[in-house]
Amino acid sequence: MTRSGVGSDSQQPHTGVLAAAASGLTEFIEKKGGDPDRVLGRSGINPETLSQPTLSISLPSYCHALEEAARQSGCDNFGLLYGQQFKPKALGLLGYIGLCSPTLELALINFARAFPLHQLDSNIRLVDLGHSYRFDYQIRHGAILARRQDAELTMGMATNLIRHVLGNHWAPHAVYFEHPRPEDWQEHSRLFDAPIYFEQSCNSLVIPKRDLQRDMPDSDPLLLRVMQDSLLQINSAGRSQQLTIADATRGQVRQMLLAGEPPLERVAEQLGLAPWSLQRRLRDEGVGFSQLVEDVRREMATHYLRLPKLSISELSFLLGYSEISAFSRAFRRWFGVSPRQWRQQADQKPMHADDIES
Repeated sequence: MTRSGVGSDSQQPHTGVLAAAASGLTEFIEKKGGDPDRVLGRSGINPETLSQPTLSISLPSYCHALEEAARQSGCDNFGLLYGQQFKPKALGLLGYIGLCSPTLELALINFARAFPLHQLDSNIRLVDLGHSYRFDYQIRHGAILARRQDAELTMGMATNLIRHVLGNHWAPHAVYFEHPRPEDWQEHSRLFDAPIYFEQSCNSLVIPKRDLQRDMPDSDPLLLRVMQDSLLQINSAGRSQQLTIADATRGQVRQMLLAGEPPLERVAEQLGLAPWSLQRRLRDEGVGFSQLVEDVRREMATHYLRLPKLSISELSFLLGYSEISAFSRAFRRWFGVSPRQWRQQADQKPMHADDIES
């Protein structure tokens, strides 16, 4: 077993996601009929970075590359399929932290604990439900809207850590996704071999504890500590970029819209701020809270309207409107046409990379 990328590159500032998360990406894009150079170029990723698993990739660029690969290759389930073939070793430090753990249960626990160091601006939790664990994953970067491909990839990565020990026949109890149900959703059910639920509050796997009482075949306590220490060293180099308070607020607003109009007080609480402090800091960045909520809704509306299977009524719910009429009035104020007319016009013209939110 090698140490997979531990070296001088680990001293570079880590600002997004480690390049190990894109292992084999160019080959997989080619396999699905896409052009890797075009995908990476439009996403602002230097191809040479992908050959160094401990270098850092901007998280918005990474998510954009996955969405762009799906669009350009015509493979709508690109992230799903990429994740299903993604073996734990390919994840570099994070993968080996799982593989070197003593038991499968500890592998899952260590994997969840290490994930926030592997990928920043993300929320990862392992929730103890008694007879099961729920592995939650959610991007918290406020500048990232289109993230379906990343979510399906990540659920596949976590599933494969368990299947590495229990075999490809193993299936989670259930799988949850934030995004709306895609057209070819039956493929999700087939590959996970489990009930799939869309438009949920978080991306999650529900994993029965009884399935986790197995020793890891490659357990190595010394190498586990080396991997954990190396990941800590990468992060101790510091971050050259921090999320702005506006981006952090956008991320919270997007998560809360399913429950209706997001209140300022609740958003501030989630960010660890007093409401007046949040308002002041947003003003310092040139935006008010109400305008920010409207901007998020407008961005999400144009994104979801490009999903042909999503009805206008379902879309209005995703944006936190209690009535379709309220959404329609807001949309006409933004664009001067109804949501249905906008969708028809968008269908009649090709989509460019700049149309995808990153």
